[in-house]
Amino acid sequence: MNRLDFTPYRRTTVGFDRLFDLLENNARANQGDNYPPFNIERRSDDTYRITLALAGFKPEDIEITAQQNLLIVIGRKAEDTQKGEFLHVGIAQRGFERRFELADFVLVKDARLADGLLVIDLEREVPEAMKPKKIAVNGAKSLSVVEASDEPDSKDGAEKAA
Repeated sequence: MNRLDFTPYRRTTVGFDRLFDLLENNARANQGDNYPPFNIERRSDDTYRITLALAGFKPEDIEITAQQNLLIVIGRKAEDTQKGEFLHVGIAQRGFERRFELADFVLVKDARLADGLLVIDLEREVPEAMKPKKIAVNGAKSLSVVEASDEPDSKDGAEKAA
C-alpha cells in the first residue's frame, strides 16, 4: 500500500495540521483488520447512519462511546460454553474496537441493535453562533432577510392612511 507524504503541503499551509494527522492516522488504521464490516450512509445534508454487521452480539456485549470528534464502538463477546467441537468456524465472534472520526458538531442521536445489525444515527448540529450570517453595510437592512415585525400590516397601513 502506498503511503502518502503530506510534508510539502504541511510546509505551505497553516491550520490544517489536524486534517493531515487524520488522513495519516486513517491510512495507518485501515492497513489492518476489517472486522466488523460496516456501511456509512449520508441520509440528508446533516444526517448520517453507520451500520455495523454484528452477528451473534447482544446489546450488553456492545459499548458505544462518543467523544469530541470521535466515535468508538467496542464489542466484547462472552466466552461460549457450548458443548461440542466446531468443524468449521466461519462466523467471527471475536471482540473488536472500531473508531470513526467525526466532523465538528456531529452528534450521536440514536443507536439500536436488531437482526444482527448495529445502527448508529448521527446528526450535524451547528450552533447558531457558528452559522453564517449576512452582515448589513452601514446598518442598512438586507434585502434577502425580512422580519415579520418590519412588514406593515395591510390593516394597520389602511388605518394610518385614514
